[in-house]
Amino acid sequence: MRGKIIFLAGLAAALGAGWAGFPYAIYTSRPQPVDFSHKVHADKAGAKCEDCHAFRDDGTFAGIPTLDKCAGCHAAAMGTTAAEENFIDQYVTPQREPPWASYARQPENVFFSHAAHVKLGNVKCESCHGALGASDKLPRYRQDRISGYSRLGMSMTDCIACHRQQARADSCLDCHK
Repeated sequence: MRGKIIFLAGLAAALGAGWAGFPYAIYTSRPQPVDFSHKVHADKAGAKCEDCHAFRDDGTFAGIPTLDKCAGCHAAAMGTTAAEENFIDQYVTPQREPPWASYARQPENVFFSHAAHVKLGNVKCESCHGALGASDKLPRYRQDRISGYSRLGMSMTDCIACHRQQARADSCLDCHK
């Protein structure tokens, strides 16, 4: 009987350690290159999501803004924060693009159109991206070591749940190539 208790206790400890340790083993984590505040840009500068995260002329989504979009306002410091000073010194002055990590890189076999959702479906950015636009700090980038995708990106389950909530009947081939 004592052997079974020791075995079960060891099994429970091993399962618990695996359950707690697995996310640390499978994900690598790093901060974004710039300590960026969406809140400061929205509140103080009056910026909207589409001011920086715009659509191209062909309707595709441009994604993360390029340095020239930032440098238009930040050629010189507008505030007194160390983060802005660091951004100007490391990226704006030498005209070097920050190596942003994308939270929303899609698999090769998936097609997602921001234009169809935002322009045609009137879906608000917050519906998928949450309160990121009101945040003072970007979340750490956590990348799955096996797939290479971000842990913070949207999953197919999220998309299906939203489409069902909106009573959308779609085919797999609407999104998958």
